[in-house]
Amino acid sequence: MMEFLIYSQDKADSLHIRQSAREAHLKWLKTPAEVKLLVAGPWLDDEEVMRGSLLIVEAKNKAKVLEWLSTDPYKAAGLTKSAEVKAYKWVLGKP
Repeated sequence: MMEFLIYSQDKADSLHIRQSAREAHLKWLKTPAEVKLLVAGPWLDDEEVMRGSLLIVEAKNKAKVLEWLSTDPYKAAGLTKSAEVKAYKWVLGKP
């Protein structure tokens, strides 16, 4: 198993989409899957408005992470402008 960092950015002027799909997104994050969620939360702009998400997950490989992300309710709602998935090596602060 490997760890991956997922950094996503919302489309411009899409806070209403995030808010309307948030409950389904949180339920999706809590649903058991091949990808194990380790850390999740929105990142904020300078005015403290949610503008994207930061996740750390554990999975067999990047392909599994991308497959999992394709089922995210935020994606289905059209919220996501971009998402980067990078292999990650958690050195300090790991639970």
